[in-house]
This record gives sequence, structure tokens and C-alpha cells, in this order.
Amino acid sequence: MNKNKSNELAVILVSGGMDSLVTAAIAHQLHHRLAFLHLNYGQKTEKKELQSFHKIADFYNVPTEFREVIDVSFLRQIGGSSLTDDKIAVKEYKGESKEIPDSYVPFRNTHIIAMAVSWSEIIGATKIYIGAVYEDSSGYPDCRPSYYQAYNQLIREGTKAQNIEIITPVIYMKKEEIVKKAVELKAPLHASWSCYANEDEACGICDSCALRLRGFARAHLEDPIPYKQRPNYT
Repeated sequence: MNKNKSNELAVILVSGGMDSLVTAAIAHQLHHRLAFLHLNYGQKTEKKELQSFHKIADFYNVPTEFREVIDVSFLRQIGGSSLTDDKIAVKEYKGESKEIPDSYVPFRNTHIIAMAVSWSEIIGATKIYIGAVYEDSSGYPDCRPSYYQAYNQLIREGTKAQNIEIITPVIYMKKEEIVKKAVELKAPLHASWSCYANEDEACGICDSCALRLRGFARAHLEDPIPYKQRPNYT
């Protein structure tokens, strides 16, 4: 047994994407016991993301009783995002922009974390890991460090336990650094899925695919998942 690991139970928010995979790998280095949480919110790649969630959970030997999948399809009912609304097409990557993209799901992370906090109180977890990325993200407001600072204060104010904390281990990392960290920690990159549009082959042109492919290119590595096209985003 690794004596440097904590015995605290940690909840990991695992979407199935590369950022959450590396977050899970980091948590695995720090904790003996992991609990994985996944949300189906009506996203267009819901089935593929759930499949990736279970593959990653299998890799890290997460027990069935510590795998929680919650349906929050009301986010699809509300719409307003290209990830959940059939009336809004997933856009092709157009380069860096300060505008919030239409792939932003309104207040999604707040709902996700709230459920993670509730579950943590039930199972006795003290840490909640989320793979939010600030500098290399698509400009989502719920990926800012200040958002997580405020949320941690809310948790302290609004929970019985008062000892639950959100951890954001990759928030200041660029995508190429996340790729390199995945390789360093021997995380199963082939099991992850980042595409916003497709479930068979990644499209290669949505914001998420573009940032992922650029990360691999800058890390001088090849992404192991299948793509319909692999543009050069270096």
C-alpha cells in the first residue's frame, strides 16, 4: 500500500473527456479510494461519454457501488447550447476568441457540483475533483478559478459536513501539458472521448476536438482515438 496516499474518499467528476481522465489519474495518485460521478444531461454524445466513463472506472478499479450516474436531462429540456439543443449546430473551431461559445451549457457545472456535494455528504467523501481548465478552455465562465473559490465558500456555508472541498488539479494547465501528464501517469487516453458532435469517429473540427488535437500536436504525440479528419491546429 502506498503510504503517501490519503485514506480520504474522493469523488471524481468524470465526463469521459481527456481533462476529466487526467484529473482521475491525478486523484488516483493521491487517494486510495475513489468514487466516480457522471451526469447524462442530454448531450449529443451522451452514450459515448457514458461508455468512456465506465472504461475509465474499470481502469482505476472503481467499485460498482462507487460509480454514480445521474440523469439531469432537464438541461436538454431547457436547451440553449449546441451540446443539448438540436436547433443549434455544433460549430467548427474558428480559433481563439474571448466570446463565450454556444457550446456553453448554462450553469451546468453548478448543477453537476451540487450533486457531487450531496453525494459526498452521503458517502463521506471530503474532496471533489473536477477537470476544469481555465487558460486553454473555450471561455466558459464556470471554469474560472474565482468560480471555484466562490463555490467552496458556498459548500462551507451550506453543508452539514462543512469539510468538503472542490479540487481543480488541471485548471492552470494547457492542453499539451494535460496530454503529457496523461502519458506520465499512464492514463488510458484511448478510453477518453472529447468530441461534441459524433459518437463513432471524432469530428476533428469542433472546439473540443480542435483543442485536443492541438494539445497532442504541441506535445509531439498522436491522439489514439479515431477521427474523421485531423486538421493541423499547431
